[in-house]
Amino acid sequence: MQRFFILMSELNISGKLQLIATPIGNLGDLSQRAVETLRNASMVACEDTRHTIHLLQHYGLHVPLISLNEHNEAKRIPEFISKMQGGETIALVSDAGFPTVSDPGQRLVHATIKASIRVEVIPGPSAVLTALAGSGLPTVPFYFGGFLPHKKGQRNKEMELALQRECTSIYFESPYRIVDTLQMIANQSPDHQVVVARELTKMFEEFQRGSAQSVLEHYRAKAPKGEITLLIAPHELPKWMTRQSSLD
Repeated sequence: MQRFFILMSELNISGKLQLIATPIGNLGDLSQRAVETLRNASMVACEDTRHTIHLLQHYGLHVPLISLNEHNEAKRIPEFISKMQGGETIALVSDAGFPTVSDPGQRLVHATIKASIRVEVIPGPSAVLTALAGSGLPTVPFYFGGFLPHKKGQRNKEMELALQRECTSIYFESPYRIVDTLQMIANQSPDHQVVVARELTKMFEEFQRGSAQSVLEHYRAKAPKGEITLLIAPHELPKWMTRQSSLD
């Protein structure tokens, strides 16, 4: 009996935080492990309960939802820590892709680790890696800058930096600003190779590859819609790319 209690004390029987990557478009991309993790969670913390409820309903899951966004994350943390210390398991998701990556959750993860509570990551869809893998640009190393600034001056400065990097640069951009951003790149280096990955994993998925000028002209003629990931080639292309035909 004494040995039994020792074994129980060696186990982490407190709650935990589970970060779950969710589909970036195609609902079929949610893994079986992610489904089971969501099913067994005490609650699901999410950016928008109205969005996440559709994902849960698609898989027949009935788990309490609670919002966690940039506006309430700091306020929610003490409550979540208390629940996990009490033995509850909280699943954290974003509207799409990996939570904490250009989405809420960083503060919660830090606080959870600091409280000596277990953090698990259930991998899955990522717009960054999906776009990178299908871009045709060098994949390692790469720089991810998240969402581009709204202000033109800051965005133009970021494009200057990207054009000088020795690795592929990746950003999220709005369909309403992508033409303006491509114009910034074309103004500085019209022949520089870029890729616009649009609506990844969805029915109208598109990779538009080529020089900044040619991709700009494409989207000037046909205004883009949907989620966009922008990739900018390194300042100097590797020999294996220059020996082949360009992306144009």
